[in-house]
Amino acid sequence: MYYIVETDKSFEQASTDLESAVKRNDFGVLHVHDLGTTLRSKGISFDEQCKVFEVCNPVQAAKVLSIDMRLNMALPCRISVFTEKGKVKIGLIKPMQMLSELSQDEALVQVAVSSDKDPLFQYQRWKSQCRGLFELPMAV
Repeated sequence: MYYIVETDKSFEQASTDLESAVKRNDFGVLHVHDLGTTLRSKGISFDEQCKVFEVCNPVQAAKVLSIDMRLNMALPCRISVFTEKGKVKIGLIKPMQMLSELSQDEALVQVAVSSDKDPLFQYQRWKSQCRGLFELPMAV
């Protein structure tokens, strides 16, 4: 269900490049949560960095919501850039697998399948489109 890759880029460069790649693929970045900074600002000791990008393709989102409004709780999609034990990683939850866990509606399955076919979620293709953003695929 998870798709996580490591990159040799710095955390900041990977974050910048991810945002550009998302926009190039007709998704909007609705918000970026800087969880590491937020936790530290609350006095919590947290050594890792983590930015969560909320991204949305409005056409796909409208299709999902027209089938099952409860799925608003699973939207927008999230892509994270984070550090773990000195490594910079980029990850997401695959939309088809997530949506199929939340609803068995056949129409929704078709939307999820088309989302997985979207260039943003064609993981190997997206990897090349991001011009080196993803170097090492990792199954988790």
